[in-house]
Amino acid sequence: MIGVLFSVLNMPTLHDPGYREAIKSRIKAVTPNALPKWGSMTVDQMMWHLCAGIEVCLGRLDLRGEKPSFPIPKPLLRFVVLNLPWPKGSPTLRVTKAAGQHDLEAERARCLKLIDEFASRQLDDAWHLHPALGAMSGEQYSRLQAKHFNHHLAQFGE
Repeated sequence: MIGVLFSVLNMPTLHDPGYREAIKSRIKAVTPNALPKWGSMTVDQMMWHLCAGIEVCLGRLDLRGEKPSFPIPKPLLRFVVLNLPWPKGSPTLRVTKAAGQHDLEAERARCLKLIDEFASRQLDDAWHLHPALGAMSGEQYSRLQAKHFNHHLAQFGE
């Protein structure tokens, strides 16, 4: 329990300038021939997926019909997602599942731009309702995105 509490208190956010710059450096270092350590996404699909995740936070994707993957209360699911390690192959929102091919360089540029746009929003602003996790603060969304980026960049060796 103490370990979980410690990890919650020390969890980075995408609003932390040092962490954000480290994530952006890792994004820039991703190579076109990078192969996943797990899962079936290609590197271009992963970059598209990361962009889609931020677009969910910014309220830009149509989330009608999205339902939680687990039949547990949203506050409990939110706690688990934000504070516990993610297993490989964790469920994702249908609208963020990448298919087909994408231009890696275009998605990389879009991703870097979206990170800056996301981080320019104030944490105490009103944020959109997450379809699976419910109402979330800016701090929670920023922690979610930091964790999401780290998870997928690690998936591709960055």
